[in-house]
Amino acid sequence: MQWVKIIHILCVMGWMTSIFAVPRALIYWRREYDRLGEFGPLGDLTIRLYRFSAGLGVIALITGLWLGWQWDFATWVWLKLGLVSALTGHYIWTGKMVIAARRGQFAESEMFLRIFNEVSVFGVIAILWVVVTKPF
Repeated sequence: MQWVKIIHILCVMGWMTSIFAVPRALIYWRREYDRLGEFGPLGDLTIRLYRFSAGLGVIALITGLWLGWQWDFATWVWLKLGLVSALTGHYIWTGKMVIAARRGQFAESEMFLRIFNEVSVFGVIAILWVVVTKPF
């Protein structure tokens, strides 16, 4: 079970990095698009980062469910899964913004993207608190 924990932690860290990085990259991509008037290297980088980390998120989910099963799905595991589901929704919403940006549609303002980026921090802090304290 130790190897599952290690894989889970590594994949979660990679996925979380993307949760924080992609909304920030959208800000810079928008600036680049406004400057160039076309799809540039930041767009390509953002799309690649999103796709790569989606795979990490899937692996993190599978290993997380495996660990949850090993821990008999204690109440705190269900709470963690609920919080992870909320972050997954945030990630899917980010993906929709990436797809729109690929078409040259940047509907969200920089302020929205900055706030959107910070909201995920609260979700990650809540998950960490649940995992560390196991309150239930």
